[in-house]
Amino acid sequence: MSGRTTTIVLASDPITAFGVSAMLRGRPEIEVVDDADAGRAEVALVAGEDLNAELAQRCRTVQCNRAPKIVLLLSRVDARAVGSCADLGVRGILRRIEATPERIVAAIRAAAAGEATLAPDLVAHLLEHMGTLSQHVSSSNGVNASGLTVREVEVLRLLADGNDTADIAAHLSYSERTVKTVIHDVTSRLGLRNRSHAVAYALRQGLI
Repeated sequence: MSGRTTTIVLASDPITAFGVSAMLRGRPEIEVVDDADAGRAEVALVAGEDLNAELAQRCRTVQCNRAPKIVLLLSRVDARAVGSCADLGVRGILRRIEATPERIVAAIRAAAAGEATLAPDLVAHLLEHMGTLSQHVSSSNGVNASGLTVREVEVLRLLADGNDTADIAAHLSYSERTVKTVIHDVTSRLGLRNRSHAVAYALRQGLI
């Protein structure tokens, strides 16, 4: 990959954000942007202690508002959380103890190119998660690439229970904009008229 990769650094504390940003600004391959210029970011480097609820929500916000690729820089990595990282659109996971400047830059560049960076011991857990997800989807009465994803089914199930957009967002820890986007994607992709039609479709398919 040629050129510089525009990157925004997000961290749970300002000292970490400053330190990582300063390190990256010294690298010719990276252009660090701040919040005012976040729309240009190709990659978001999100630093934290572990994949807790706060960090997961930060990743969802990044995807909703900016939609760059995400690389996580974590002090602790729970292998069981790797599947959740995949669901959040994370392209790379680095442990701080192993994260040299070269490895961080390589992970950012790989993410921008659409490639993944993951410690070897975490790959098996990711593959296990993806296999479980595939079995769940394929067992849902004909759901395939032209049907509904697991996240879409979750949203429609809550719609069928009478929840509004705000309720669904709170229940799933998404933004209201994300919920609206999910519903719009379902109705547009499947040629459905409205939310009620989408719920009826899911019911007919035996998904909810």
